Amino acid sequence: MPENKGLSKITNFKILSFACLILLLQSTVLLASDHGSDTNIHSSEQHQGETHHTTIHEKFKPGDMILDHVKDAHDWHIMDLSPGHPVSIPLPVIIYDNGLHIFSSGKFEHGHKVVESKGNHYFLHKGKIYKTDAIGHLNYDEKNKVSNEIPMDLSITKNVIALFVSAILLLLIFLSIAKSYKTRGKSAPKGIQSLLEPIIIFIRDEVVKPSVGAHYEKFLPMLLTIFFFIFINNLMGLIPIAPFGANLTGNIAVTMVLSIVVFLVVSFSGNKHYWKHIFMPDVPKALWVLLIPIEILGVVLKPFVLMLRLFANITAGHIIILGFFSLIFIFGEKSAVAGFGTSILSVAFTLFMSVLELLVAFLQAYVFTLLASLYIGSATEEHHHAEDHH
Repeated sequence: MPENKGLSKITNFKILSFACLILLLQSTVLLASDHGSDTNIHSSEQHQGETHHTTIHEKFKPGDMILDHVKDAHDWHIMDLSPGHPVSIPLPVIIYDNGLHIFSSGKFEHGHKVVESKGNHYFLHKGKIYKTDAIGHLNYDEKNKVSNEIPMDLSITKNVIALFVSAILLLLIFLSIAKSYKTRGKSAPKGIQSLLEPIIIFIRDEVVKPSVGAHYEKFLPMLLTIFFFIFINNLMGLIPIAPFGANLTGNIAVTMVLSIVVFLVVSFSGNKHYWKHIFMPDVPKALWVLLIPIEILGVVLKPFVLMLRLFANITAGHIIILGFFSLIFIFGEKSAVAGFGTSILSVAFTLFMSVLELLVAFLQAYVFTLLASLYIGSATEEHHHAEDHH
């Protein structure tokens, strides 16, 4: 018992230390990247042949800051050395507009410059690439939305790089574990194998096997891949240093693809009893007109709920943490004392949220895998008649 308590204390200390490290990194990156960001806008005025530069001070906009950190981007922002001089890693821009246009996102100069490619001109505005004239003029409709043509964007963005990094990590980790099983056989696991084997066994014995049933081994590789893909990307999203820090599992396109995969597996694995329950339910035929549309709607809503659940929970965690940091700048604009007092509370709440996000990283991967297993199990379970039980 004393040894177990000691191990528990060590584990809790490691979790708390990791959360503090994440908080320190987040604070450093956000303070470096948002100090003066969007608060100083340089403009020039032409008067009698002379150019006079003026500085316009604007209020801090927490909504813009939060969206900039949560959404995808064509470069990997590191920090701002000074107002208006950000440091970032440029990424390849690939546009299909009557042919492929390939160039570096660094040519946009963070949305300050028009890029010319094969006679066409493109301008980056709020994360989207628009086709413009040589000046970069944007047209607005009556709803104050940009009406310029948007070419097909096939760029390698921050989320795409994060996807490649997580895929490489998954391959390296599990190829190493597979090699360990071949060389060590039934001997005690070591290293990363000893770390992940309990998680693999837990997902197999406590999630997939009870939910799917007798044919669970057929679906186990896919469900384990989904679990670790979500889990690793959730953890990577908590580390705000390139090539980590991307909000991949908080991107609705990624969660949609995962949900579509589950939907296709359920649809193609469903047996005759599953489809009969949907299109020929065991109720009076007069109720089929009402019940069949509801059953079909349920089939479509299941992956839709999977998509929204993961997207909303992961994005909400990032928004809450960034919201706490925004309070420092909001109250700091009023007075230095208010900003300092708010920073203490913000850091405390952010530390709590960082620890909670570590739990959420595992919990959301677990919930997605559990629901996917239940959907597959309901589609593949055998129909048992009363005489069979007798």
